[in-house]
Amino acid sequence: MRALRPAVTVLLLCLAPFPGASEPLITKTYSYFTIGGRTGAELERELYSLGPMLSGTGTRHAGATRIKLGGTVNYESSGGWCRVTDAVVKLETQLTLPRWKDRKHASREMVLIWDVLSADIKRHEERHAEIARQYARQLEKALEDLRPERSCEKMQTRVDAVTKKIVDKHAADQDRFDRVEGASFERRMTRMLGFALEKQRGND
Repeated sequence: MRALRPAVTVLLLCLAPFPGASEPLITKTYSYFTIGGRTGAELERELYSLGPMLSGTGTRHAGATRIKLGGTVNYESSGGWCRVTDAVVKLETQLTLPRWKDRKHASREMVLIWDVLSADIKRHEERHAEIARQYARQLEKALEDLRPERSCEKMQTRVDAVTKKIVDKHAADQDRFDRVEGASFERRMTRMLGFALEKQRGND
């Protein structure tokens, strides 16, 4: 089986001055697509024909994490200074993962391969969500720590600049993670399958 194409789609919303909640809003949901097949070739074909499509590349993937990052910033102007009184970053992540409908009809070997493969796909997408959570917290702290400006227009400019810088770093880290994972896919699968086989033999 060739290296799979797990992917992340990042949808970014700029933060705007608007009354908001008083604590971080982080949510994670799951959706699934169903595949069939009883051989490695059939599973691969199903994953690449039915998996989620990444709009930026037009290709389908074994799994995906869609990320929506936005939020609110509250300002207060007094004494000739504009201050951030509250910043709330809102992060929504949706993981799309495969489900295999032919498990009961497949060989024991294929069941083992699927269990290892699907666990790796899920781990990969969960890591995308965790990277996003880390940057959401980093962004919120950076906004809350902004020093006062002489006007709220200048503060808005600072908010936009800080947001863009952290959002760009987030996107770069997500891309870097995909490159590293893609390069090590075959080695990782071989190692995990070896562990799974040893465990299976020990249970027989």
